Amino acid sequence: MNIYFAGSIRGGREDVDLYSRIIRHLQTYGEVLTEHVADPELLGQGEQGLSDQEIHDRDMDWLRQSDVIVADVTVPSLGVGYEVRAASELKKNVLCLYRPQQDRRLSAMISGCPDIKIRNYKRIDDAIEIVNEFFQEYQLSTR
Repeated sequence: MNIYFAGSIRGGREDVDLYSRIIRHLQTYGEVLTEHVADPELLGQGEQGLSDQEIHDRDMDWLRQSDVIVADVTVPSLGVGYEVRAASELKKNVLCLYRPQQDRRLSAMISGCPDIKIRNYKRIDDAIEIVNEFFQEYQLSTR
C-alpha cells in the first residue's frame, strides 16, 4: 500500500517530531512516499535542489500513486491544504489529523468537505489510535 503523508514544511516546522512518529507508525501499514516531511534537516524554506514546479509535479505524481492520504493539518499550510483538496478530487481516502488550539480553528474548506475524514487529537497516542481506526475502516471497505 502506498501512503501519502502531508504535513507543513514552508508553513512552519514546529510539529516535525510529531510527523516523524506518525510516519513511523504509517510505515507499519505500507510505504510512505513522503517520509521526507519528517526530516528534521528540512527547514521551512523547503527542499533544496528542486524547483517549485519539480516539487509540485513529483508530489502530484505521488498523490496519484497513493492509496490513502494522511495529513496533519494542525499547522496552517497552503501546500497541505492544496494536497488535501487534490487528493479529494482524485477520490482518494483522506484522513486529516487536527490538534485543536485555543487561538485557531481549522479552515472551513477542510472541515466543511464531506469527502474528508477529520479527527481531532490531543496527544500522539490519540493520533496513532485514530490512524489505526482509519486503516481498519479502509481495509474493510476494500474487501
